[in-house]
Amino acid sequence: MIEIKNSYGLHASTLPNKEGLFGEFGGKIGHPELAKALDELETGFHEIINEQDFITEMKRLRETYVGRPSPIYHAKRLSEHCGGAQIYLKREDLNHTGAHKINHCLGEVLLAKKMGKTKVIAETGAGQHGVALATAAALMGIECEIHMGVVDMKKEHPNVSRMKILGAKLVPVSEGAGTLKEAVDSAFAAYLEDIENSMFAIGSVLGPAPYPEMVGYFQSVIGHEAREQFLKTTGGLPNKVVACVGGGSNAMGMFSGFMDDEGVEKVGVEPAGEGLDTPNHAATMTKGVKGEIQGFKCYVLLDEKGNPAPVHSIASGLDYPGVGPQHSFLKDEKLANYESVTDAECLEAFMALSRMEGIIPALESSHAVAYAMKIAKEMSSDQTILVNLSGRGDKDIDFVLDKVEL
Repeated sequence: MIEIKNSYGLHASTLPNKEGLFGEFGGKIGHPELAKALDELETGFHEIINEQDFITEMKRLRETYVGRPSPIYHAKRLSEHCGGAQIYLKREDLNHTGAHKINHCLGEVLLAKKMGKTKVIAETGAGQHGVALATAAALMGIECEIHMGVVDMKKEHPNVSRMKILGAKLVPVSEGAGTLKEAVDSAFAAYLEDIENSMFAIGSVLGPAPYPEMVGYFQSVIGHEAREQFLKTTGGLPNKVVACVGGGSNAMGMFSGFMDDEGVEKVGVEPAGEGLDTPNHAATMTKGVKGEIQGFKCYVLLDEKGNPAPVHSIASGLDYPGVGPQHSFLKDEKLANYESVTDAECLEAFMALSRMEGIIPALESSHAVAYAMKIAKEMSSDQTILVNLSGRGDKDIDFVLDKVEL
């Protein structure tokens, strides 16, 4: 097993100021009762990450429960098929629960217990965060309540079943589009009703402070591992690191390890859905404007009335009209680039990786694979792309089979 040094830590460029701002993005919640609770959460977070007991326990769980470090894999057949650059995968799909979400869920539930909370409440889109939080809650003996849009529940029924088996209380959300944004609204409302006993455990680098910093910190293990592993495997650094972006937690985790490396291009890949020339996409960075959503400032897709727009992606974990404030800041500072791929390109990548490497990726992660397949052709064979394969596709197989002809 590779010994990883400095397993966690955000780069100075992705840390907030005292107001919870990353440049002009992010910020603290205005709601007085919620502001008090989130200030306590922020204090608890900053204390716990410096406590030796917590550091030791996270290391133990990382290695013996999650199965970290997740390996880096050279996708040789996929690379040959595409021509050009060599494609490598950071295998977050091999984590316990099948995605990167377990990285921050363990930290969040340990923090909730330290603060004397008896319940964690959260939203979920594709169900990966919900499954990971329910898993961590079961492990640590704490109640778990998950809010999920009815559209996503139908699409992602294997994860719905997993959450129920793990003991989570599942709350279907039918308001609005019945997807991720509405699930966040519903979960926040439930949290406000039980603020004394519960902790809101957000599923991405979204929301008011301290959530973007907190989730980003726990996810930074991905990038710190990946940089050391890639150097050991190839003798150099990748030309590009690529990750899908909905809220942006897996991308923030991957980018964190490479922020000092100017020669490594950081690329976030958004869902272009049915096309950027249609209203049916969720490409916030590409088509959005600066605005506010759910208590924080970021790039956001708005409708004609100035409200968050209904959005679409084939991947339930990406159909959100906002994006993490760190990503909004990285875009404006030109420290990362943001591209998009369509539903059709995503499905093509899903099938290509399955058929050529025997790896069934999540539809979310397939967006990053699709971009890598596309851009590899424009690069030389001695160049490299490192893709964060943020999750596996078990949850998506029935849905995909209805969409493709075999």
